[in-house]
Amino acid sequence: MKIRFTKKDFLTIPNLLSLLRILLIAPFVCFFISGNYVAAAIMLIISGLSDACDGYIARTFNQVTSVGKLLDPIADKLTLFAIMVCITLFSPVLTPFMIILIIKDLFMLIGGTIMFRKNIAPPAAKWYGKVGTFIFYITVCLIVFLKAAFNYENLLLSVILLSVTTGFMLFALVRYFLIFYKSMKDLH
Repeated sequence: MKIRFTKKDFLTIPNLLSLLRILLIAPFVCFFISGNYVAAAIMLIISGLSDACDGYIARTFNQVTSVGKLLDPIADKLTLFAIMVCITLFSPVLTPFMIILIIKDLFMLIGGTIMFRKNIAPPAAKWYGKVGTFIFYITVCLIVFLKAAFNYENLLLSVILLSVTTGFMLFALVRYFLIFYKSMKDLH
């Protein structure tokens, strides 16, 4: 599928919601680093709701655009990257898991960039990508909530939660790689 941009592609509600998610990253990081976890959580909740709404609005009101297909995953990856950096600062023992997830997201961005450069529209987010992101958010929120609210940090619980998250994210990476591979094969 060739990528084509029109003027109306840029000014849609779903694309503006994706831009909002990108803009919410800075306040999230500032609140998180300053220890204001409630405000940081509110930023994430708004970001998560706008993520859910942009896809629903795009499909329901026929506002799926090539710009949105690029902007939505960029907003997702930037948000996830910011969360990963913050959680690593928050609990350094979780660094290996975060490195794996960052590498996974870098592969996803590289694959999307290659597709874009070859004028192939990246696929819309699939269920396994959405579930992986949801599991990631729940895991991070639970780890931070337990430590921030109750000063409770359980390494075993954190490792189990992040192992499940990492496993599902790697499953999604493999599935997306198969789509990427098929697209590249079809191109030639």
